[in-house]
Amino acid sequence: MAGLTHASPIADSALVPQKRERRFSPWRDAIRRFRRHRLAAASVVVLALLALAILVGPLLWRVPINEIDFTARLAPPSWDHPFGTDDLGQDLLSRMIYGGRISLAVGFAAMAVGLFCGTVIGAVAGISRGSVDAVLMWVTDLFLSLPQLPLLLLVIYLFRDFLKSIVGPEGGVFVLIVLVIGAFRWMPVARLVRAQFLSLREKEFVEAARALGASNLRLVVRHILPNALGPVIVAGTIDVAAAIIAESTLSFLGLGFPPDIPTWGRLLFDAKDYLDIAPHWALFAGGAIFLTVITINFIGDGLRDALDPRKVM
Repeated sequence: MAGLTHASPIADSALVPQKRERRFSPWRDAIRRFRRHRLAAASVVVLALLALAILVGPLLWRVPINEIDFTARLAPPSWDHPFGTDDLGQDLLSRMIYGGRISLAVGFAAMAVGLFCGTVIGAVAGISRGSVDAVLMWVTDLFLSLPQLPLLLLVIYLFRDFLKSIVGPEGGVFVLIVLVIGAFRWMPVARLVRAQFLSLREKEFVEAARALGASNLRLVVRHILPNALGPVIVAGTIDVAAAIIAESTLSFLGLGFPPDIPTWGRLLFDAKDYLDIAPHWALFAGGAIFLTVITINFIGDGLRDALDPRKVM
């Protein structure tokens, strides 16, 4: 018929709203892969609940950590003392809550120190060539060859009183332990970052940025380091667990925090003489360390799989 016109298929397609393709960023893809790792996802929940109990616990359980009650010494778990008491009758639940704050703070702070030092040294070595790279890797290998535990004990023994006089009794021990543990955890991170930089600095996008006149600092900050963060994040989770164990070891050997500042390692150290008559004392302290370390390790495994670029959806 003369009055009819045929609409153009192009015009029709322009009028009909098109469905947009869902685009996922690499980080969103990594989150989806991480959520599929059941142990890692469950570990995040457990660690979050543990951190929540440590933070909120003092508001709900108001028993002082140093309140002595000789009539209840070495009491087993009960309604009045859910975790029992120690040899002075002090409530172990309140001391566990307080000690968890210190142990986790030491773990994350030492991890931050180790990651920062290792990332800086590894980045400088990876972007440099020749003598700078050789010297930095020689220093890294030197630190790796040193016996860590004896040096930890020696450094803490030599500098503990000095930092106490500057920062204070509690702050001095905390700063010293964090710095010492972090100072012996940067070497694997440095080697890992250097390996990533050696692989990435020859890629096409880095060569293009270099051809456009980008400085070494810009190449590192804007192009190479963001693409090397995956393995560094995984190494950070491992360092948190290692730092918590190191602090527990130092406290167990008597060179950590003083007795009036309970940490999980210190509680374990104090409980060693009462394992036969008060096993609950060591059980709760050791169980908290075990639970924290294993959840952090599972989270590290999940992050390793999620941030692996070879993984497909």
